[in-house]
Amino acid sequence: MGQPIYTIGYGDRTIDEFIALLQRYAIEYLVDIRSMPYSKYKPEFSKAPLETKLGQSKIKYIFMGDLLGGQPKDVSYYTDGKVDYGLLKQSEFYKKGIFRLKTALTKQLIVALMCSEKKPHECHRSKLIGETLAQNGVAVMHIDENGLLQTQQTLLNQLTNGQMSLFEMAFTSRKRYQKEDVIYGI
Repeated sequence: MGQPIYTIGYGDRTIDEFIALLQRYAIEYLVDIRSMPYSKYKPEFSKAPLETKLGQSKIKYIFMGDLLGGQPKDVSYYTDGKVDYGLLKQSEFYKKGIFRLKTALTKQLIVALMCSEKKPHECHRSKLIGETLAQNGVAVMHIDENGLLQTQQTLLNQLTNGQMSLFEMAFTSRKRYQKEDVIYGI
């Protein structure tokens, strides 16, 4: 499969612990895939301070939450308040984001996708993006909550309890992001 795309979440890590993990895996580009690149709980992981700190460590910051974020603004991608990843995969903006990641690999760039969830199996980076990349023959390695690498297949087995469906997996976000009155216009 060649060079993998990595993923990582910051969770309760300090910025220094986070950067040390990126350096351990020789990450050159950190792609922020949060729909909203800000954190009120961990302000050092908001876009501007994070970009500055990464630059000091010679890691380039790229925001792609508008293309690969797990909370799109368009309510048509939500079912019962949860993001429907099957619907999101069909969007042109999402396909453009995947194309950009595959282009980075052809240039042999070492890329990590970043979101806030520390555990990759709880994040759209495994259930949505990791699945899409794996289906396209791209190796995906998730830096887990312990700083260890997990393959996309390992996480898929964890998500499905090893029971692969005969049909396409239908993952959604684990949380509800839209209130019923917003979805139905009440």
